[in-house]
Amino acid sequence: MIERLARQLRKEERDLLVLEAVLEHHPIGITRVASETGVDEHKARYSLRMLENDGLVEPTPNGAVPADDVEARIEEINGGIDHLIERVGSLRISEN
Repeated sequence: MIERLARQLRKEERDLLVLEAVLEHHPIGITRVASETGVDEHKARYSLRMLENDGLVEPTPNGAVPADDVEARIEEINGGIDHLIERVGSLRISEN
């Protein structure tokens, strides 16, 4: 169970790393995302697709760019992460 959670966390961490690259270097293509982040191109492509599905980036002929409302979405994400940190802290199994 913990390994599954750790894998998902690594994927989400990669998506946020790719999002940061888009925010900093837009418009940005897959090759540059991979170069800037150290993420393999196929994983960068997948992360960009997930970010697009989440409405955080938009594809253009010149590369990915942040969505128009990305600042508000980032605030939501950060609030959600804070909430998850609290929840994870309460997930300990009691030793009886």
